[in-house]
Amino acid sequence: MIAPILETVWTLAAFVTALAVIVTVHEYGHYIVGRWSGIRAEVFSVGFGPRLISRRDRRGTVWQVAALPLGGYVRFLGDANAASAGTGQAVDPAVRRRTLHGAPLWARFATLLAGPVFNFILSILIFGGFAIVQGLPQPEPRVGTIAAAPPSVVNDLQPGDRILAVGDIPVESWGDLGRASDALPLAATQDWTVERDGSRITVAGPDPMPARITGVAPRSAAADAGLRGGDVVTAIAGEPVTRFDQLRQAVEGAQGGSVDLTVWREGQGGLDLTLTPRLSDLPAEGGGFEQRWLIGVTGGESFFTAETRRAGPFEALRIGAVQTWGIITSSLLGMWAMVTGQIGTCNLGGAISIAESTGQAASAGGANFLWWIAVLSAAIGFLNLLPIPVLDGGHLMFYAYEAVAGRPPSDRILNVLTAAGMAIVLTLMVFGLTNDLLCP
Repeated sequence: MIAPILETVWTLAAFVTALAVIVTVHEYGHYIVGRWSGIRAEVFSVGFGPRLISRRDRRGTVWQVAALPLGGYVRFLGDANAASAGTGQAVDPAVRRRTLHGAPLWARFATLLAGPVFNFILSILIFGGFAIVQGLPQPEPRVGTIAAAPPSVVNDLQPGDRILAVGDIPVESWGDLGRASDALPLAATQDWTVERDGSRITVAGPDPMPARITGVAPRSAAADAGLRGGDVVTAIAGEPVTRFDQLRQAVEGAQGGSVDLTVWREGQGGLDLTLTPRLSDLPAEGGGFEQRWLIGVTGGESFFTAETRRAGPFEALRIGAVQTWGIITSSLLGMWAMVTGQIGTCNLGGAISIAESTGQAASAGGANFLWWIAVLSAAIGFLNLLPIPVLDGGHLMFYAYEAVAGRPPSDRILNVLTAAGMAIVLTLMVFGLTNDLLCP
């Protein structure tokens, strides 16, 4: 009884922490750009409900932490509520310019756009930070550090070795290791030709693409079974395994049936795990989508890391921007594919699935948790830009209409569209929760 309770508490704590970081950054974007634009913020709240602690700064803004840590808000001068709805009452012309609704169109547009943009900036900074801290692989295939491996694995490679060939397959780039693995016969040990201390030598080593797990997707079959990064699959249904492709073939061949794995884990030795692959929708190479049986792992990296070089700040920001853009485009493509029926609607998860994924990411370590925050931040920034009234994108849509028409939409139209937008958002929330409970 205690273990499930602790797991639930851990999941909720991780989810609340991630949500607090993402929402605080989002709302700070609204706040700071609004302030720069001459709009006064009356309240900046982390959480909703009764106020726990607060402080008023010299500009008159109350900074507070509220009792319900499920989001946050900025309330600007003249707002009727936390959603920045106008009061509908006459405002003193002397202070109207300092309200959100009385500010020039450019100021309102910039203030609303800043929330999602700050979410994207957070993602870019985190992804870029990983590039700086972890470094980038050197162009030439050279061994960095040696990774932990089962006692049965022979690995005579050493840090600094320049890889020249595996078997009789020349290696000039990191991509050649994958091609060498495809061409070599299955064997527990392969001949590696390396340059060491100026000499060309041949040493014994593992398959270039061993069955070593490097990453586990949250809320996947692998995560549910307890697989972790660094685990090495040594056998499938009792048959020895030396190559990651054998795991892939076994998962696809099971066609949704259970797969029995023997796994080596550093410090624990051999473990027996059973996984049930799940049918997943994936982008196909020629466009569209295809269904494949997956367990939710990445791997195939050998028992060493690549020698790295330091990433410069601008290079790291570029990498972070590319990864953030990839999340945005994949989210957009996924939504379009669901609307057009190319993929199943079970791909849309709700709060439960997000919370479970966040808890599993936190359990995998601080780096994984931070990475997951970056993923969620980019996704939330994108969702807030959707042209649905009550979301930032809906307000921006109204501002775009005002810029073209020269006047804002009428109050009657705004009320109707806002009610429709709220209905859409609530419907999507209920639909996502239903998927969480009913979809496999």
